[in-house]
Amino acid sequence: MSIAPSMENKQSLKPEGKPESKRECKMQQQQRTQASTEPGLHPAGGLQAWLNGFLGVLIFSASLPATRVAVQAFTPFFLTAARASIAALLALCLLLAFKAPRPSRQQLGSLALVALGVVLGFPVLTALALQSVSSAHSIVFLGLLPLATAAFAVLRGGERPRPVFWLFSVLGSGLVVGFALTQGAGTASRGDLLMLLAILVCGLGYAEGAKLSRSLGGWQVISWALLLAWPFMALLAWWMAPAHFRGISAPAWFSLAYVSVFSMLIGFVFWYRGLAQGGIAAVGQLQLLQPFFGLALAAGLLQEQVSPGMLGVTLAVILCVAGARKFAR
Repeated sequence: MSIAPSMENKQSLKPEGKPESKRECKMQQQQRTQASTEPGLHPAGGLQAWLNGFLGVLIFSASLPATRVAVQAFTPFFLTAARASIAALLALCLLLAFKAPRPSRQQLGSLALVALGVVLGFPVLTALALQSVSSAHSIVFLGLLPLATAAFAVLRGGERPRPVFWLFSVLGSGLVVGFALTQGAGTASRGDLLMLLAILVCGLGYAEGAKLSRSLGGWQVISWALLLAWPFMALLAWWMAPAHFRGISAPAWFSLAYVSVFSMLIGFVFWYRGLAQGGIAAVGQLQLLQPFFGLALAAGLLQEQVSPGMLGVTLAVILCVAGARKFAR
């Protein structure tokens, strides 16, 4: 008679670990199958990763020109609240359609920082700035966004760049500050200061979102951040809504729709998909193209003047950012 234990007996003899709750088991199973539930996610992105990242940058590049048009008809606070509320409704549909796992309590703090940075802070600050400066002028400040993101990656993500990184960072920041002072006859305008604040809070939102996307997933981060801010944004939109909507031009409505659907949600879907497929360090380089695309759109669609100084400073800042990213690790 064989005394060898059967397969069932072997499994029953295995030591049992600490029992997990049904909630934890479900979340772990959903995280293991995340690659199959996230739309378009593939282990080896290749050309598709770069295409997704390029589309994300191209969508973001039109955000400031579209905001410039929208603030001619809507107040900055209503515009910010309305775009977030519309995007939150779409994000809710996306989360339900793909049955995305809910974030844990530990992730809610990071989601709140993402919402503060990219759902509330950057949109409202840029909308306020664009009341007094042109979109072409404000786009120059976007050259500082990768550096701001890297700085918050040090503070929030524990990264330790080499000293040369900070040399390029300070040089790029000095170029933008110098440009703002020369344009304002020696004093930075209110619009310039608002754009600098917008870059800082956006860098915080990007860095926090990139850290959180490692555990929660790329497009899910912006979707849950929108949903988290939705109650406040919906109330603010109702409170700040115009007394009537008669006389609002078609370009203003189109711009509101663009920043709500594309800048606030779809752009992030493509951007985070590209980062997930091709790697943050590699595909993230595409962000350096955003100021050029933005200036081209400002000149082509809004007929704003793009001076040689704007182009020169933008190019110099991009070179500083490229140098800083080279020595980021």
